[in-house]
Amino acid sequence: MQMTTAVRMGISVSVATGLYGISFGALSVAAGLSLVQTQALSLLMFTGGSQFAFVGAIAGGGAPALVSASLLGLRNLVYGAQMNAVFAPHGLTRMLQAHVTIDESVATSVAQDGHDEQRRGFWTAGLGVFVLWNLFTLAGALLGDALGDPKAWGLDGAAVAAFLGLLWPRLHNRDTVAIAVAAAFVTLMLVPVLPPGLPLLVAALVSALTSWQLGKRAVR
Repeated sequence: MQMTTAVRMGISVSVATGLYGISFGALSVAAGLSLVQTQALSLLMFTGGSQFAFVGAIAGGGAPALVSASLLGLRNLVYGAQMNAVFAPHGLTRMLQAHVTIDESVATSVAQDGHDEQRRGFWTAGLGVFVLWNLFTLAGALLGDALGDPKAWGLDGAAVAAFLGLLWPRLHNRDTVAIAVAAAFVTLMLVPVLPPGLPLLVAALVSALTSWQLGKRAVR
């Protein structure tokens, strides 16, 4: 594969996100799941936020986190519709694309200019995160208590930094800054009062409405 900007960005995002799988693996076995169950979640569910929420439900013995896990997964439906419209996959490619349609692959794709670069970014990040997330999930599950508190490693910060790196170049005019600020504000206000997952969905709706309003203004 040609080492383009999209490929380099996809590799960087894959490493930053994949490393966070160590935390999931360690937390999952600490919550009582077996190594096989932990690995199955990363292989089959493969959506980090929902996986953490699911493990939280197991550890806490309550249903609310299971609801949160489902809500967090709903965003992938929106991503899937967007990526299907862009790439129009068929057959087995369609199934594989659906499985690796996650925050990181979509964000890497939309950060690119040009259809070919968008495709390279999507597949590099999607497949890269899948491979590394599962490898580091296995490492975290095997090491378990030897890691200590996974939060102390700051791996969640690496994933956030990767997303900020994708976002920053897109803030090239007042409209995109306004959309980002509106979504961030809504998320911060709702996180303390709504179950995990809902603030992200509301922020996505606010982003869409803000973008629509700005588009209407530009047409006038």
